[in-house]
Amino acid sequence: MEHNMVGWFEIPVEDMERARKFYEEVFDISISVHDLGGIIMGWFPGVQSKTGSSGSLVKHEMYIPSDTAGPLLYFSCKDLAVELARVTNAGGTIIQQKKEIGGGHGFMALLTDTEGNRIALHSLK
Repeated sequence: MEHNMVGWFEIPVEDMERARKFYEEVFDISISVHDLGGIIMGWFPGVQSKTGSSGSLVKHEMYIPSDTAGPLLYFSCKDLAVELARVTNAGGTIIQQKKEIGGGHGFMALLTDTEGNRIALHSLK
């Protein structure tokens, strides 16, 4: 295999500004918002020469946030405790505190964003 299998992700949102603010605050990043013919997208920063995938927040009637349906997206962090500490103040809810995965696979935590989406954090320490 020449590359990782995931090349792009999209997270459904109901309120783009609220979602943008949440992800910017939790991950200390900037998200650029674009209207692509009625599909509103908030692009996460990305660098094509780096490993991993970039993606977007998406506001459109076909995109429905969920805390139980669909795939679970893991965001990679150096130490997820840093980002996890920002979740509540940014308007999210912590579902599962930092927990060791086992087998040398690092740590994970689960949370719900401001739109009702369940997402996860992962780090090796």
